[in-house]
This record gives sequence, structure tokens and C-alpha cells, in this order.
Amino acid sequence: MNVIEAILKRRSIRKFSKEKVSDEIINKLLEAAMAAPSACNKTPWEFYVVKSDEMNRKLEDPQYFRTYESPLKIVVCGNKNDFMANDREEFWVQDCSSAIENILLSALEYGLGTCWCGVYPVNDRTKACKSVIGLDDNIIPLGIILVGYPLEDKEARTQYEKNRIHII
Repeated sequence: MNVIEAILKRRSIRKFSKEKVSDEIINKLLEAAMAAPSACNKTPWEFYVVKSDEMNRKLEDPQYFRTYESPLKIVVCGNKNDFMANDREEFWVQDCSSAIENILLSALEYGLGTCWCGVYPVNDRTKACKSVIGLDDNIIPLGIILVGYPLEDKEARTQYEKNRIHII
């Protein structure tokens, strides 16, 4: 599959088998994540790999998060100690978002489905996620990626709309 095919094939999957994802594949996903671009190469990301069934259930609290059962969750966070200084500290969101997109796309290579569930900037979700995982004050969870072998198949698509393009 080439890059364009992967981009068009990537869809949010919400139904997963219970089959576990191997450590080898998890490491490949995280290697792809850390190949993402980062402003001034600050790489402010931290990755919390949730394989425990008990912790997975806690992260599926319907009050804060979606209850899509996946055998693996990757919580992508920003580490305030690695943020850029002054008026550029919010670039961590772009850096971590790029890492998330790399995980979503590389997962296709291994026949995995994914769904990106947002956490930050919703305060209740951020606090709940920090509490469940036990994150330090300097770690901010941006999103939870559900990962697993899909039980649903979605057609590749584009959401291209010419009227949203403005040539100046």
C-alpha cells in the first residue's frame, strides 16, 4: 500500500476483535510515531501503552470516553518539560497530533484498525485520563488511540471539496 492509499484507507474503526497486538507491532507503531515532525525538534511526546484489561475498562468510562472496546490503547501525551518556551509552548499539540497520525497510518500496514479519541483540551476528560493513568502534573494527555484487529471494514474515501480550496 502506498502513502496515498493509506491516507484514503484510514478510517475510524470502532469494533475490534479481542486478539492482542504483539509487542513487536506496538514498537513499530511507536517508532513511526516518533518519526513525526516536531517544532524545533522538541519531541514533547510521551506514550502510555495500555494493554491491561482492567486499565482498558477504566479508560472506557462512558462519562468521559467512548466505550469502544479495543485490546490496546495508546495514550499520547505532551510533557511540559519538553515544550517550547514563551508563546510557542502550544506547538506540543501539533507535534503530538503528527505522532498520532503516524500511528493511525502505520497501523494499516499491520492490518490494524484505529480510532483517535480526543482528550485535551476538554478539562473533564483531561483530568479523568490523568487520574486513571496516574499522570504527573507535567504530563497532558492529548488523545487516546484505540488499536486492534478490526471487526468492520470501511471503504477508502476522500472528503475532498473543491470549494474549500482558496488559491491566492
